[in-house]
Amino acid sequence: MAVTRVLALPFGEIARLKRRVHALAENRPAVYRMLDPTGRVIYVGKAKQLRSRLLSYFRANYPEEKAARILQAAADIEWDYVPSEFAAFLGELRQIRRYRPVFNVRMNRTRRAAFIKVSDGPAPKIYVGNTSAGDGVRHYGPFVGVGRLQDGVKLVNDLLGLRDCALRMPIVYREQGDLFAKDGRAACLRHEIGNCAGPCAGFVSESDYHGRVEAAIAFIEGRDVAPLDTVIAEMTDASDADDFERAAWWRERFDTLTWLMGACSQVHATLDNMSFVYVDPGVYGDDRAYVIRRAQVRATAPVPRTPIEIEAFRALVTEHTGPTSDPGPIPTDVIDETLLVLSWFRRHPRALNRTVSLEEWLVQHDTLAQAS
Repeated sequence: MAVTRVLALPFGEIARLKRRVHALAENRPAVYRMLDPTGRVIYVGKAKQLRSRLLSYFRANYPEEKAARILQAAADIEWDYVPSEFAAFLGELRQIRRYRPVFNVRMNRTRRAAFIKVSDGPAPKIYVGNTSAGDGVRHYGPFVGVGRLQDGVKLVNDLLGLRDCALRMPIVYREQGDLFAKDGRAACLRHEIGNCAGPCAGFVSESDYHGRVEAAIAFIEGRDVAPLDTVIAEMTDASDADDFERAAWWRERFDTLTWLMGACSQVHATLDNMSFVYVDPGVYGDDRAYVIRRAQVRATAPVPRTPIEIEAFRALVTEHTGPTSDPGPIPTDVIDETLLVLSWFRRHPRALNRTVSLEEWLVQHDTLAQAS
């Protein structure tokens, strides 16, 4: 990968920095970095046309515009040319993850995608959020929209008696009876109305509560429908008793749960379908092939053309080809990349015409090898 580095400038000499960008930067895809006087990366950006993008910083108004504030804090700029816009998106994300630049962290907007989260700790909590932060938190998704997803997760929590209190809430299980008073009370009304097992006040054993959590996870992963069975049973009982108002109430919950079940299934299917070899054309003919598995870029190389190159790339494809994975959580460290890949193909649907499934790629090149 070609690297161009603009020599360090005394802080504040923006005019000289502009002249160097004008003279050295080319209008081609790139990932660029702004550095402070100590050499620390303070901002990472991407550009389809680098020269035009960097020069736009010098036209921004200070202090109103973000670009001007970044430039004012920068003493140096460096960049890497990349083959294409997709490579620029991917390179920007990975460099942000590597350097954690202060301007990217403070100024980037929260992503709109929502996730079902499962916390760790003595009494796991299942909830909805739209960020990927949190050590030990498992993430299921991404889902589009938060409102209906929150309704579905709340209903699962109510049916299985799972807590929805703050993560910092002290937990006391039934077998820890010597640690709390016999007249202990739950911290909220959900226990009194039957929607929480009360792990904060010793009303449930640890094994019982964790069994409830596992039942919720099994529902989210499509391995079990116990919460839905409960709703159907209640709805049927109400109908048999001619209590049509209660039956209608349960019917609404049935609709909520079936929507959630369908949404979880669709997310899993979407990720599985995003497994292929993607050939991305380079601006200057430097085409690259990406091995993508469940919307994660697992490997990349120049598009293989010679027998040796094809054999080397075959090893990369084979490494990431296999049975469909179970519908488990997305590893936290690849969530942003998963969202990037999904977003790219959603905004560039024609790019899917340059993809071929991992299995099909192997078959095609086995045929070519036999023909030769």
